[in-house]
Amino acid sequence: MFAKRFVTVTPLLSRGLASTTEKAPLIKTFNIYRWSPDTPEEKPRLQEYKIDLNDCGPMVLDALLKIKNEQDATLTFRRSCREGICGSCAMNIGGRNTLACLCRIDRDTSKNTKIYPLPHMFVVRDLVPDLTHFYKQYKSIQPYLQRDTVPEDGKENLQSIADRKKLDGLYECILCACCSTSCPSYWWNQQEYLGPAVLMQAYRWLIDSRDEATHMRRELLQNSMSLYRCHTILNCTRTCPKGLNPGKAIAEIKKGLSLEG
Repeated sequence: MFAKRFVTVTPLLSRGLASTTEKAPLIKTFNIYRWSPDTPEEKPRLQEYKIDLNDCGPMVLDALLKIKNEQDATLTFRRSCREGICGSCAMNIGGRNTLACLCRIDRDTSKNTKIYPLPHMFVVRDLVPDLTHFYKQYKSIQPYLQRDTVPEDGKENLQSIADRKKLDGLYECILCACCSTSCPSYWWNQQEYLGPAVLMQAYRWLIDSRDEATHMRRELLQNSMSLYRCHTILNCTRTCPKGLNPGKAIAEIKKGLSLEG
């Protein structure tokens, strides 16, 4: 009446669940930039650290935390969310600006991984760059909604689905400064050139249909330095850890200003 069912039981040991075999150490060498303001007479240097990748998480930030917690508590770097959202752990890893929390460790132990702070910036300590000027530039574009009128119902500033879609690829910027510090034009002219990160945010507000300060925002960029030092090298787009396209945003601003002129 009922079909018989046969169940094959696999021994735990054969499935590896009770195995006590330990993996052989997989030692990776990290060369990390070190400099302290407490000893300014000492030149910056690369300090070598070795960790077992079999006893470490997969990301470079995991390695940095392991080194700080277990080998050298003086190693200094910024980190917060560990999810690629805050932008705190931006640094130069293996020659590329990226986020340590999103950058996987190269498991090829024959190659050392070199880690530096973001390039062409003043260094506060070790892997911590001074972003004071970067944030001042961001503040200068007035990155907030500006209106002379209020909605008739006194509630929300409504926006069409099409207009909202124009902001995709812009609002996701986390201001990690990876793009700006990879830009040669920003290296040479950062006191006056706003750089790709700030210009992309300027464009985000220029095209926001709810904003009524478009003319003022355009006037802020109508000079020879703030915008036009961009030479379309596109390091910014190549290095963005969020996959955004600051180069395109800058080109759109130039096109809009030329059409207005």
